Amino acid sequence: MHALPYGYKKFNLSDPPPACGRWKAHMPATRDPATYRLYIEARNVWRSKIAWQFTHEEAMRILTDVRKAADLGDWGARALMSHFYLYGLGVLESNHVLDADPDKAVEIARMAAKELQPWGVYDLGVAYEHGYGGAHYDVDLAWAYYLKAAELGSPEAQMTLASAYAHEGRLNDEETMVQCAYQQGHGAAAFALGVDRRVSKKFEDSAKYFQEGVKFGSEDCASALKQLFDTGYWVTTAEEDKPALAALGVRADLERSNRYSIIYDTLKINPDLKLGRLDKVLPLPPAKLPEWSGVDDAVEPESKGPPTY
Repeated sequence: MHALPYGYKKFNLSDPPPACGRWKAHMPATRDPATYRLYIEARNVWRSKIAWQFTHEEAMRILTDVRKAADLGDWGARALMSHFYLYGLGVLESNHVLDADPDKAVEIARMAAKELQPWGVYDLGVAYEHGYGGAHYDVDLAWAYYLKAAELGSPEAQMTLASAYAHEGRLNDEETMVQCAYQQGHGAAAFALGVDRRVSKKFEDSAKYFQEGVKFGSEDCASALKQLFDTGYWVTTAEEDKPALAALGVRADLERSNRYSIIYDTLKINPDLKLGRLDKVLPLPPAKLPEWSGVDDAVEPESKGPPTY
C-alpha cells in the first residue's frame, strides 16, 4: 500500500463508523452568482434530453458554458467537467464534442480532494479502486479515501461504507450510514431504506421512504411505487401480507401508477429534479389524488436566495 495522505487513515471494518458529516458544510461558502447561472443553465440543458437526442450545437453549448464556468472557479461546473472528461460528451458522431480523458477527470478530482471537497475525495477513491486516470490501483488507498469522503459527508461514500458493514454483518452500522446519506436527500439511500422496510414488512414506513426518495429524484423509488399501485401490492408481497397493505389504503390505482410512471420516465432523463411538492399532487393513500397537469406541478420552485450546490 502506498503512503496515505496527511489526515487520512486506513479503513478498518472493526472500527466504529464515522460521524455523519454533511457535504454542504465543506463546500465553498461563497459562489459567484453569474458564474453559477452560466453553469446551472448549461446543466439544465444537459439534463433535459437523453444523450443521443442532442444536436451538435446543443452539446457544444453545454461544453462551452460548463468549461467556462469551471475555468472561472465554480466547483459545481468543475465536478461536471470531471464527469464529461470521464465519459466523454456526445454519444453519436453527429453530436460528439468531447472525447473521454480519464487523466483530466482525475486531475480535477485531485484539485477538489486537496480542497477537501467530499465529491472529489470520493471520486479519487473510485479512481484508485479501479486504477484509471493516472491513479494507481490500490484498494487500501481507495478505502481510505472512501472513509475520508464519508466523514466529510459524501452520500456516495456513506453508502459505500454501508455496503461494507452489511457484508460484515454490522447491520446497525449499515443503517447508520444509510441514514446519514438519507438525511442529506440521497435517493439511493431512500430506496435502500424502503426496500429494507418492505422486506421486514413495515409497509407504511417502506412507502414513506420510497415517497421521500421520489422527492429526492430517485427513479428507483418512483418505479417501486408505480409497481405498488399497479396491483395494490408488490410482486414480492406474500398473500398473507396483502391485508396489511389494504389497511393502509393501498389498492390498484391506475391513475397513481400512471403518475409515478411519468415521473420515473422524467427522472431517467433528469435525476437533478427535486420534487418537493410531490405530496401536493401525488400523496400516498389514504389521501385522495388532486388534479395535476404533469411533473412540473411537483417540482420545488428554485430558491430566490443565494445559489446552492
